[in-house]
Amino acid sequence: MKLHSDSFTDGGPIPVTLAMGAPAGFGGNRNPQLAWSEVPEGTASFVLWCVDPDVPTMAEMVGKPGVEIPVEQPRCEFTHWLMTDIPADVHAIAEGAWSDGVSVGGKHAPRGPHPARHGLNDYTNWFAGDATMGGDWRGYDGPYPPANDLRLHRYFFRLFALDVAHLDLPERFTAADTLQAMHGHVLAEARIHGTYSLHPHHHA
Repeated sequence: MKLHSDSFTDGGPIPVTLAMGAPAGFGGNRNPQLAWSEVPEGTASFVLWCVDPDVPTMAEMVGKPGVEIPVEQPRCEFTHWLMTDIPADVHAIAEGAWSDGVSVGGKHAPRGPHPARHGLNDYTNWFAGDATMGGDWRGYDGPYPPANDLRLHRYFFRLFALDVAHLDLPERFTAADTLQAMHGHVLAEARIHGTYSLHPHHHA
């Protein structure tokens, strides 16, 4: 199975139109165009997961004046998009079809061109307790790495072909829930990634 995007080059920079964070304020927060081919026989649905594995583990350093987060700091994963039960006959997603702009407090019921289920992305945890931004963040919300992070962040778009049409998941489900539910049902995986940074070093 092969995955491709017209919105960015595999391994290359993600444009600010697809990012949630820009050098000044918000970016366009549009989901990228994606298309896939060479789907294995027996595919009943797809799962799409966008994950950044380069997120700092010391949250207290994020945005702290006079502090730069070192490249070698241990990192953790941050989910930016989780969509399950994508119909087997869908082989492409148009740019901006699922997200176009930032919804303060998160998109509660993302609507798009076909029925699919959206899990929670990790802005749900990041903004938890924030009176303005707090809420259930579902669907796609793009890159917003710390501006004081010296590491160039990578955003992996991972597409899984499954042999089941629907996954048994709770109403508010996470990437961990999804990975557990689809265990033993994955026929193939394809992935591409883009990079993004808000640190001036990467824009020099």
